[in-house]
Amino acid sequence: MISQHIIDSLARLNVVIIIPTYNNHKTLNRVIDNVLPYQTPVIVVNDGSTDSTSAILKNYGNRLKVISFARNQGKGMALRAGFAEAKKLGFGYAITIDSDGQHYPSDIPVFVEELEKAKHPILLIGSRNMTHDSVPKKSSFGNRFSNFWFWFETGIKLTDTQSGFRAYPLRSIPNKFYTKKFEFEIEVIVRTAWNGVEVKNVPIQVLYDPNERVSHFRPFKDFTRISILNTVLVFLTFFYILPRNFFRSFKKKSLDKFVKENVFGSEDSPAKKATSIALGVFMGIAPVWGFQTALVITLAVFLRLNKVLAFAFSNISLPPMIPFIIYASLLVGGLVLPAESTFHWRQISFETIQLHLVQYVIGSLVLALSMALLIGFGCYAFFKTKANNTISAD
Repeated sequence: MISQHIIDSLARLNVVIIIPTYNNHKTLNRVIDNVLPYQTPVIVVNDGSTDSTSAILKNYGNRLKVISFARNQGKGMALRAGFAEAKKLGFGYAITIDSDGQHYPSDIPVFVEELEKAKHPILLIGSRNMTHDSVPKKSSFGNRFSNFWFWFETGIKLTDTQSGFRAYPLRSIPNKFYTKKFEFEIEVIVRTAWNGVEVKNVPIQVLYDPNERVSHFRPFKDFTRISILNTVLVFLTFFYILPRNFFRSFKKKSLDKFVKENVFGSEDSPAKKATSIALGVFMGIAPVWGFQTALVITLAVFLRLNKVLAFAFSNISLPPMIPFIIYASLLVGGLVLPAESTFHWRQISFETIQLHLVQYVIGSLVLALSMALLIGFGCYAFFKTKANNTISAD
């Protein structure tokens, strides 16, 4: 018996239930029959089924909103169509449930209770017991694989990222998507997390009945699609999302707050802080114009250095300093690789750099390394002395 409280909460939260289906005629009836008693609107997306799915859906009449594809387009496209319809109808949340019978509609209250507690938009993913004897080993491995990459791309640790039993905050998920099949369920949670939305697991039951369940996952094709998507997401993580998030947080700090928190207040060792500064100086002088922020933050993450210090000191190449850095690079390059023609610092231009390109590149790298070592060792000595003085004072 479903409590009236849950029914009222579904209405108050403005929830719609979306069921994507493709050739699951053995279990479709049971899933729908167990969802309808919640008395909340239901959208079923028939993804080009060739079995008796269409006839089954006709029996429900106007109790369901049915979207039908003429041919199979993939689970991602089915969910995208369901989301678009739900948004058009003005719903706030969409609970998605697979039609293969592995999910229990009786777990819907678990999602409702969590949504009621949330004070901000949240995306919930049902966490299945993947150690259950009925769970295929390939599904358990695939889930661990997906969990790892989701953590790598968002920093959020989850126990299940592949479950199709979810609650989506419709106003907070992206408006445009790029994937169409099983990989869509990875794209949507990663990009929603990138938007600052909390992504969280809730416990659910699971049933894998080999006599009823029909899996449409194609190991080679779909795994390849997922791998390609993760490659793209990892690239975006390091070269766009991390720099973007860092820059947003950095902009909120005043100079005084920055010095107190990240220079003197940081718990990092003197060596780590000095190395972070040296990295920033090197990247600020090196000839990687336009990519300095992305590269310095990416390297700081990989090397586990202080991202804030590295980024701050990479700004040694602020516009007023650029002519002097270029001139110094050309002079140093001239010492290493003498040029036939000479120039004055007032003559610095893109044409000058073009004429002495090799000299400039070599000089800037030598200058970058020299200044990084000089400033890095100087900062290390400073931080070490300050740390020793602090210990002596205590």
